[in-house]
Amino acid sequence: MTDQQTPTPPPPFDPNAEHQAKPHLRAVRGFPVQGSTPDGQQVQMMGLADQRQISDKMVATIPAAQQVLPLMDGTRSVDDIAAAVEGMPREWLENFIAQLDDAGLIIGPNFEGMRVRMREQFDGTDILPPGSSADFADALVNAHAQKDGVEATDEMKTEQGPARLREQLNTWIDAALKEAKDPAFDTLPKAIVAPHIDYARGWHNYANVYGRMRVVDRPDRIVILGTNHFGEGTGVVVSNKGFSTPLGTCPVDSALLGKLEGDLGEPLLKNRYDHEREHSIELQLPWIQHVLGDGGETEIPVLAALVHDPAVNNGESYDGEGVGLDEFVASLRKGLDELGGTTLIISSADLSHVGPAFGDREPMAAPAENAEAAEQAEQRRNQIVKHDQDMLAYVRDHKADELISAMAWQQNPTRWCSIGNLSAMLKLVAPPEGAEKPDTKLLSYSAAVDPNGMSMVSSMAIAVM
Repeated sequence: MTDQQTPTPPPPFDPNAEHQAKPHLRAVRGFPVQGSTPDGQQVQMMGLADQRQISDKMVATIPAAQQVLPLMDGTRSVDDIAAAVEGMPREWLENFIAQLDDAGLIIGPNFEGMRVRMREQFDGTDILPPGSSADFADALVNAHAQKDGVEATDEMKTEQGPARLREQLNTWIDAALKEAKDPAFDTLPKAIVAPHIDYARGWHNYANVYGRMRVVDRPDRIVILGTNHFGEGTGVVVSNKGFSTPLGTCPVDSALLGKLEGDLGEPLLKNRYDHEREHSIELQLPWIQHVLGDGGETEIPVLAALVHDPAVNNGESYDGEGVGLDEFVASLRKGLDELGGTTLIISSADLSHVGPAFGDREPMAAPAENAEAAEQAEQRRNQIVKHDQDMLAYVRDHKADELISAMAWQQNPTRWCSIGNLSAMLKLVAPPEGAEKPDTKLLSYSAAVDPNGMSMVSSMAIAVM
């Protein structure tokens, strides 16, 4: 007799629950997933996940569900929704709503419980646990274990993860700087720009800037300016926590944080929970710890801030209640001047996001045998690169306001996601009026295109000396 795992029963639909009877869908993101029919045939399905990343659950459903989602606004009953979509079985709709509720994807008690637990965990620690950096280190250990024909255990991941991660970073640095004429900076930069795309696609740009800092003096503090991809903040959102990775911890710069809080008050930290799963901060930390750390004996304090898009409302917060770009920069400059010492500013920035994965119709690549389509795709890629270079000219010339104005006028046609933190960095290192501008070096630029041409994401490495 063999043990068989009992399948988990689907969550039930409760017609007496108001939040299910009139479902109100939260912000979700959709993506393709592979599913299978009861007879084992592979089918294309749609995955739905929490855009705010409060819930880590996913719902897999049929692509036709896209017709239903816009109708779940909290004002329509299940009958209203079923009647609005021709051929929609009520039983299927009820099951779908129950799944969304179980995953915390509609507003209701289950979602509220998830949010309360997440916030309690966030406020209950001084150091945020690792996320994407730990996953990457685990994957490296797994890959090495599989070469030896074994499966990596949790103990192996804990013991080997840091060394495997450092080894991989060194490999990338050596590859990126192998033929560089200037493989090291003479002094610590005032600021750098590094990507926040995943390491597999962006390692060359990460390594080009971080690899050159292996011999510079350590800063007294680091300010990381990131992008708020998933959070609820309407302006600049600062973290009151330190961060950890497999390579160690970076405590929060409490002295600098205190000065900002004194100036900007409650709005600065109101949406601090946006930092819980924000990768644009964490992906910088292993590189910082590897090239600027000293093995964990003395950790560099970090202040992390997520900067909103200043092209949307001329730099002010989206609703007028959050922290605006210029008031944040003014307070941060004042705090840094008062504290003294050396500070490294890091702009964690990706540039264009184009292709069908981001709502465009035309793919960014095509099979070589289809010469006409391949040529058209190449032309589209070249147009994106040219636009990037035109906008990067404002960055090289330290024209933050002009960058914001240009992107606002053009309505950010290629979806640059980091106008905010790039502009904040430029304003922070701006010299007094009449003084010479800092030397800004564009070290590398690249664009990652997936094999099917569904997406193209560009990024770069910059040093401001």
